[in-house]
Amino acid sequence: MQEQATPGWRALLPLCLAMATGYAAADPLAPVAGWSAYTAGQAATPPMGWNSWNAFATNIDEAKILGSAQRILDSGLAAKGYRYINLDDGWVAHRRIPDGRLLIRPDRFPSSVTAGGSSFRPFTDRLHAMGFKAGIYSDLGRNTCSQAFSPDSPDLPKGSVLEREVGLYGRIDQDIKLYFADWGFDYIKVDGCGVRAFGANEDKVRSGQYRALPPVLDLETVTRSDIPAVQAEFAQINAALRRYRPNDDFLLSLCIWGAGDVRSWGKNYGNVSRTSDDITPSWARMLSNFDSAAKRELYAHPGSWNDPDMLFIGKGDFDADHLVEARSHFSLWAMLNAPLLIGADLRTTPQALIDILGNADIIALNQDAAGNQATVAYDANDLQILVKQLASGRKALAIFNRGVAAIDVDLTAEHLKLRKDAPITLTDLWSKTDTTFTNETKLRVAPRETRIFRVQGARELAHGLYLSEQPGSVNPAVDGVTQPQPDPTLFRSSAAWSGTKGPGERPMYAGWGGARADSTPYGQVLQIAGTRYAAGIGILANSRLEVRNHGYRHITTRVGVDDTAQDRKHAVTFMIYGDGKLLAKSKALRWGQPAQALDADVSGVKSIELVARSATPGNAQQPVTWGDAALLSSAQPE
Repeated sequence: MQEQATPGWRALLPLCLAMATGYAAADPLAPVAGWSAYTAGQAATPPMGWNSWNAFATNIDEAKILGSAQRILDSGLAAKGYRYINLDDGWVAHRRIPDGRLLIRPDRFPSSVTAGGSSFRPFTDRLHAMGFKAGIYSDLGRNTCSQAFSPDSPDLPKGSVLEREVGLYGRIDQDIKLYFADWGFDYIKVDGCGVRAFGANEDKVRSGQYRALPPVLDLETVTRSDIPAVQAEFAQINAALRRYRPNDDFLLSLCIWGAGDVRSWGKNYGNVSRTSDDITPSWARMLSNFDSAAKRELYAHPGSWNDPDMLFIGKGDFDADHLVEARSHFSLWAMLNAPLLIGADLRTTPQALIDILGNADIIALNQDAAGNQATVAYDANDLQILVKQLASGRKALAIFNRGVAAIDVDLTAEHLKLRKDAPITLTDLWSKTDTTFTNETKLRVAPRETRIFRVQGARELAHGLYLSEQPGSVNPAVDGVTQPQPDPTLFRSSAAWSGTKGPGERPMYAGWGGARADSTPYGQVLQIAGTRYAAGIGILANSRLEVRNHGYRHITTRVGVDDTAQDRKHAVTFMIYGDGKLLAKSKALRWGQPAQALDADVSGVKSIELVARSATPGNAQQPVTWGDAALLSSAQPE
């Protein structure tokens, strides 16, 4: 028997990297007149639905899944957009040798039993007939997460070492064809434990239970990850999806838990990209997962969303005795444009929690067509204010009390980028009550509460939008980060999967120094030569931003090296391109020099690119600012 039906990633690495970086050129800052973030598949808005893992782990069966699907129908959640029913780990019996076909556990999925072996086609046909889409689970490696980390149990694949190799490694084309063309699935979640946890020194490998596969992912240290190898396998998966779903009717979920600097590149390889380790039904763990995505607003767009993991509403700190926490969890995921994937056993979920999951006004914020993840307008350890620009021209607002005491919050028009001299109306999306104020108001927020509103008011820019208001249309194609580092500002929880064993949870999710809206890459206020900018994009030098232009006629900004830069020697030149043509260029600017205004006519231009070039050898020392960067419908700046 041949070990692999298709070559592993190492053999195909050069080809796959070329496929995955279709816009890449010898000069990564050269204009491409296009959009390089992921647009394949079916994720114009974040996916909504249900996943089996949080409720059942590997102890899944047909009755549990169809029962949860039926509750989604009967409760009205399906009509509100919950349409994916996703199987997680635990469905596979083994891989048949020698042909390599995956077989389904017949005791758990009786409808799968066929004369030729097994098939999920009757199961997916039934879900489709109910109006749902169907999702399946696999892994980048030969083996899955449960095989790596769960105790041996009846739920794990059985048979020889080769029969228990049920992951995608070496079988991508065969398995993707099986899942999508033969079995009729619409969604695949691809885990990464198989390329992380089966090194030669692991106990389960040394004992002979599993074959060794050299790790290419390290959750704790980004420098120990082989990022090109991981990208190469996802490129192969994408190629197979296009072969077997040529109508683009698929959804690809990357589940590598924020490892391997996926923050910067997941948006180029799949529809959904996990930003953190697994969530648990703990308030502290929810904070960690929320933080892993909350300041990555420029790395999420229609077609490619940040994923802080599934909703854990229904257990622990988010059960029916903790409705404040459950509402916060749901509100925050909606503002992040996170996938709304329910993890509860819906057959027994109380109606009070169903009502939270079914809040149509909050679902609408998550599913808004503009695709703008909320930006952080106020940031403190115990309180955050999140603001999202909606396609209607209105805004969404969430005020999140992370702490244990009530807080009286001063909300200002500046937080919302609305005019101080015009009335602002807040519609509370839980109580459905309205509040109107001018300039500023005070709101009391209880411990662990998230107050969430739809906002109507007159914009600061009457005839346009700041780029920081439309992160869904701004892609940091090259963000200037050359040495990925963990973000030290994320909440670190003692409620991780290992409890308090070991040395504790250290900073591990790379992203420190990435592009930010209304902030420098390292979390400071944007400032050039002493002048502060409440609006703008902060990014490192040697970077290229792609901006989709939705009919605006003019772009205006003030550019310079940010005052936080440690590099005070090297100059930066700023350029604006429209559909690949140079429209405006600054002089060479150094630290301490005043900002230079750049303006350009972008009438009829579809793709705008903002490039900051520097000769600096260490981009981490040179943050730059696109201050007050805005697209306007008028021919001149306001």
